[in-house]
Amino acid sequence: MDDTSQKIIDAAMALIRDKGYVATTTKDIAREAGVNECTLFRKFKTKKDIVLSGVEQERWRGDVTPEIFGDVKWELTSDLEMFMGKYMEKMTPDFVRLSIGLRAPQIYEETAPLIMKVPEAFLSSLTKYFQEMERRGKLPHMDFECLALNFFSGTFGYTFLSASFDKALSAVGKERYIRQSVAVFVRGINGTGILQEGKL
Repeated sequence: MDDTSQKIIDAAMALIRDKGYVATTTKDIAREAGVNECTLFRKFKTKKDIVLSGVEQERWRGDVTPEIFGDVKWELTSDLEMFMGKYMEKMTPDFVRLSIGLRAPQIYEETAPLIMKVPEAFLSSLTKYFQEMERRGKLPHMDFECLALNFFSGTFGYTFLSASFDKALSAVGKERYIRQSVAVFVRGINGTGILQEGKL
């Protein structure tokens, strides 16, 4: 990737993050990148081509992979706090806003599989974690896929709302939210008898 092409990609992705895909024009991208439109079209056929090149780059997608959830201690509370914290660390407000911009109907068919890699990595890693906790005798058998989806929903919800409204909606900070929501989640499991006594 030459420097000019990279500047065009960076400009396009930053503009889509801030304005959305539809509102971002090739003229805007060229101006932001410091090139003329002729140069832009020599490097890329269409605006969509620029974006698809961008979402393939690690810097322009939430780098959430199963590997980031590897630091488990096999203690439910601390491990769930780690899962939630790692996700929020990677999915910054900028990445959330960019992922919203990449959901435009004109490009969603192509961008959806890449956007979905983030929740897929979280859900598959957490489901496998629950399964291993069962194998270790710390969780009984249950619908771990559903349990992981429930936990992810709370994680994603806070991340999305924080990116959208910052502190205008709620002053609850990230660390407080992680600590309290994990505590409620674990108590909820324990209260239904899902956790064996003494295994928490």
